[in-house]
Amino acid sequence: MLTAIGMVELTSIAKGFEAADAMIKAADVEILSATAVCPGKYFVIVHGNVAAVESAVKSGKAIAGEYLVDEFILANVHPAVFPAITSTTPLTDIRALGILESFSIATMIVAADAALKAANVDAIDLRLGSGLGGKSYFTMTGDVSAVQAAVSAGSDSAIEKGLLVEKVVIPSPSKELISAIF
Repeated sequence: MLTAIGMVELTSIAKGFEAADAMIKAADVEILSATAVCPGKYFVIVHGNVAAVESAVKSGKAIAGEYLVDEFILANVHPAVFPAITSTTPLTDIRALGILESFSIATMIVAADAALKAANVDAIDLRLGSGLGGKSYFTMTGDVSAVQAAVSAGSDSAIEKGLLVEKVVIPSPSKELISAIF
């Protein structure tokens, strides 16, 4: 079970590799994901106990230096975040569709976590940078009022860092839209 996750996001792929190595050597953490994404960015997500993740992220930030785009530490990540990242969330009934979009991968993971914790919504997909020019987005569904509350909470999180691109709630999206995008 994940106790904490942390991430560093960099504008240098080479420094990303170096940061990933430093993070693993700094503390007893495991890499959940370390990969290059558009446009030439690199991110590393680690998990472990809170103190280890804090130490690892601190080391990653030190290596990143001027190449650091964003970072986070979440002590108790919502369990629906990772199935959404890996697109393994089963689609069933899409009542209202909520979309959050940010300039940062790290910011979007934190925003998705905040949205999922704020209201009774289901995660659909969490797209992280690849093929998106470095942007990320999170989609969710639920009752209209729940989606509105979740989108509000998630966007507040992204606004704090100044990295929110847009937020949208679509009540009763058309079946054609749903089949075209999912």
